[in-house]
Amino acid sequence: MSHKKTVLLGVTGGIAAYKIPNLCSILVKKGYNVETILTENAQKIVSPIPFESLSGNRCHVDTFDPMDTSKVEHIALAQQADILVIAPASANILAKLRYGLADDMLSTTALACTCKTILVPAMNTNMYENPATQENLSVLRDRGFIIMEPASGRLACGAVGTGKMPEPSDIFDRIEAEIACQKDLTGLRVLVTAGPTQEPIDPVRYITNHSSGKMGYAIAHAAMLRGADVVLVSGQTALKHPPLVKTIPIVTAQDMFEAVTREAENADIIIKAAAVADYTPTETADNKIKKTDGDMSIPLKRTQDILGYLGTHRKPGQFLCGFSMETQNMLENSRKKLTKKNLDMVVANNLKVEGAGFQGNTNCITLITANDTTELPMMDKEEAAHEILSKILTMRG
Repeated sequence: MSHKKTVLLGVTGGIAAYKIPNLCSILVKKGYNVETILTENAQKIVSPIPFESLSGNRCHVDTFDPMDTSKVEHIALAQQADILVIAPASANILAKLRYGLADDMLSTTALACTCKTILVPAMNTNMYENPATQENLSVLRDRGFIIMEPASGRLACGAVGTGKMPEPSDIFDRIEAEIACQKDLTGLRVLVTAGPTQEPIDPVRYITNHSSGKMGYAIAHAAMLRGADVVLVSGQTALKHPPLVKTIPIVTAQDMFEAVTREAENADIIIKAAAVADYTPTETADNKIKKTDGDMSIPLKRTQDILGYLGTHRKPGQFLCGFSMETQNMLENSRKKLTKKNLDMVVANNLKVEGAGFQGNTNCITLITANDTTELPMMDKEEAAHEILSKILTMRG
């Protein structure tokens, strides 16, 4: 973030209000300034004290608070906010916002806000599905309010159905998507590959590599934060799928090849960060692994060269970036890859530096183009992802 942004949290009287101090904590830890407004009913579920302790700011509960008469509080908050988030958003506050009612601190401040507003409905299933509530949501959505869909599950009232509030971490992800970064990739379609492929030997064993997918996922997440329409083609990983990113899960190199070539038709930028297994077992006559003198012998063939295919079949104006992992002659071998596969840029991983490469959360990379070489220091993979994207934007002009 270029400056400390302010998230204005509005909390209404839904039972899920007890989860919102956790959201406040996440936001503060990530460097946001958090201001909070609790309605009268919200205070019957959660106290202002945890919000004030976590945020370091006074919790606002009264439109006509006598503690500070030097400013009109709801107007000042509305002007300060980079985004307003109402969670849980009760059926009552949705109706107020739809009709422009302003009879308490939250509704009055919301009416004065010109920033983006995220509404997180949470209520009993029948209340949520009531035609009046659905009509209110439809009108608010048409007016530009961002509506997070509630989850399904067991509700506080004992019913099972739609109306459950998303987890605080999911709400945080949506907030970040709206305000974390400048939207300099808006209008661009970015295709990213990540993770390992798995080539089955038999129903139990397979050939793969040590890729965790963390670098590719970081690139997809960073591109989404910067406004791109992102597609992530991912091998099997233990990572949470990035929010607001179309994720296509694959297993084999052939699966990845088919998904990538299909999605590449509409991509402006393609970044291949996946570590594809180089070989796959061939079909033997009896479809079994051969054994010779007690040693296992597995007939292998090379998998499809996805990056080479993309370089040969790229459309005009399409930017193509590949990754290189070299244990020796890193710059020389990476430059050969740049030319051979018709790429615009190669991101070379320095595997000899501790903390770089597979599995870890940091990386040490060098950006190689036809005209220059940029060596970057060790950094978090999210930071590295933004460096890669910024370099691509500069080269595209």
